[in-house]
Amino acid sequence: MKLRLGTFNVENLLTRHRFEAGGRGETAAAMSLFHFPRTEERDAVERSLAVALEDDKRQMTALAIAEADADIWMLQEVDSLASLQAFFANYVHRIADHRYGHFTLLDGNDRRNIEIAFAAKRDLAQPRQLRARSHSAMSFAEAGAFSPEIAAFGIEPGDKVFARDCLAVELDLGDRRLTLFGCHFKSMDNGRDDGRQATLPIRRAEALAVRKIVKDWFGRGWRAANWAILGDLNGFRIGLGPLAAPVDEGDSGIEPLLEKFAVDPMASLPPHERWTHFRRYWSEERQSLVDSHMPLDHILLSPALAVANPEPAMQMIRRGLPYRVPLDPREADRSMAKLALSGDRYPRVGWDRPKASDHCPVTIDLTIPKETA
Repeated sequence: MKLRLGTFNVENLLTRHRFEAGGRGETAAAMSLFHFPRTEERDAVERSLAVALEDDKRQMTALAIAEADADIWMLQEVDSLASLQAFFANYVHRIADHRYGHFTLLDGNDRRNIEIAFAAKRDLAQPRQLRARSHSAMSFAEAGAFSPEIAAFGIEPGDKVFARDCLAVELDLGDRRLTLFGCHFKSMDNGRDDGRQATLPIRRAEALAVRKIVKDWFGRGWRAANWAILGDLNGFRIGLGPLAAPVDEGDSGIEPLLEKFAVDPMASLPPHERWTHFRRYWSEERQSLVDSHMPLDHILLSPALAVANPEPAMQMIRRGLPYRVPLDPREADRSMAKLALSGDRYPRVGWDRPKASDHCPVTIDLTIPKETA
């Protein structure tokens, strides 16, 4: 049996026009240009602007999902089941040649209520063949992930280990099973150059928790089972600098998932293809702009799936990224003149926005073997 699995951080698929009083980045720039004497007037304009911007963005998100044509998706940053279903009904299904169903979203721990969601093609299975489970209540102690580094954050052993969740979905495919673990680990961004290192212990704890969940789920047979970990893990060891030069960023926090456990099929790609997110930022330490192409989004395979798929086909759909992103990390000329004239983008993609997302979807084609007893 062959399936295409996909993961995609769709960047704030919301039913709200703002997270909190500070608003959303998409509307903040335009709103800063105007003065509104009354709060209710400002709120009404912001709502209208958010709707217009969201429509542009979601057309491109849908194009990326339709082009990727995955049978199964794990999506990150979705705020409700209602927004997930509305997005597929009114955007994806208007342009795709296939239909999705089996939508699942369970509440997690994110303070902004951006959750992990699951969707699969409608004809893939019957509802009774799917089973979903949240692990948002798991504590650091239960995960065996509490440490002095964690305690330094003011965290207690009984506090919840996942910044969002680990959403497990088991599919009964008749003569074989496939279990997916959807994740969205702690962000590396704390507003400073040291954000990666400062937040690394949290991601390591989350990785340890996922490892324990998988082992508990399958018991001694975890190596022989068909499972995959999909999501925005916000961690990587090797990034790409200018000219696609490899940059060893040191420990990422996700090592517990890779060391004698799961297999990363992205390692089979050419080095310049191993990225899903681009960041250009000002470094106070270096006193310069820093460019980095980063593999934040992952599909990690069980040992059994890796053996059954020694050379799996992977693809990253990058046509929804904004023009400011150099699609080829090997390209030396990253000037505005060069980037603005590069093709291979969806219609109406902008320099910074609108865009499909700040991440690109990742898919992998797999043969799902029958599990051995």
